Amino acid sequence: MGCVSSSPGRSRRAPGYEDPAVLASQTSFTVNEVEALYELYKKLSYSIFKDGLIHKEEFQLALFRTSKGPSLFADRVFDLFDLKRNGVIEFGEFVRSLSIFHPKAPESDKAAFAFKLYDLRGTGYIEKEELRELVVALLDESDLCLSDSAVEEIVDNTFSQADSNGDDRIDPKEWEEFVKKNPASLRNMSLPYLQDITTAFPSFVMHSEVDDYSGISK
Repeated sequence: MGCVSSSPGRSRRAPGYEDPAVLASQTSFTVNEVEALYELYKKLSYSIFKDGLIHKEEFQLALFRTSKGPSLFADRVFDLFDLKRNGVIEFGEFVRSLSIFHPKAPESDKAAFAFKLYDLRGTGYIEKEELRELVVALLDESDLCLSDSAVEEIVDNTFSQADSNGDDRIDPKEWEEFVKKNPASLRNMSLPYLQDITTAFPSFVMHSEVDDYSGISK
């Protein structure tokens, strides 16, 4: 059957593998960058379950550097990466979703992804409670603590700028106009390391607790 390798998955393609040339033509990555992402994908997908697919636990451990309990933010990002809605992330989904965070990806793609991130209920609108929930989750991921009144001020300020028709919800068009006027709202939608993934993996994996990552950072 072949030799046993210390690096799982090298002798076979992971489930959902797609031709790097095809993925490069559909994303902001070059062929070489897609090939480098495949090496990263294999490490993530064999870190816990060892089946060549990225499960939510592997995703949370590697990208958010924690194996603690449920995280609304981690769950939300995972769900958006899981394009097929089958509970795992395949290689093609991984590349297509990460492409949105490429510095050269269109701002419109970044804005659309961010909108989906905040639209927790999938209604096609961002409501105050959804924004409040995600703001609290983001603060928790950053180990920051703000008072309820401070969180409410963030929510109210966002809606005062974005909800132009005053219906207490933000639609995609209003969101698009909001991010144009407030480009800083998308600053976390770009990961500089993705621009040269062939020499450095994304910054959010550099301090991962997953085995064998300690030597990746430069």
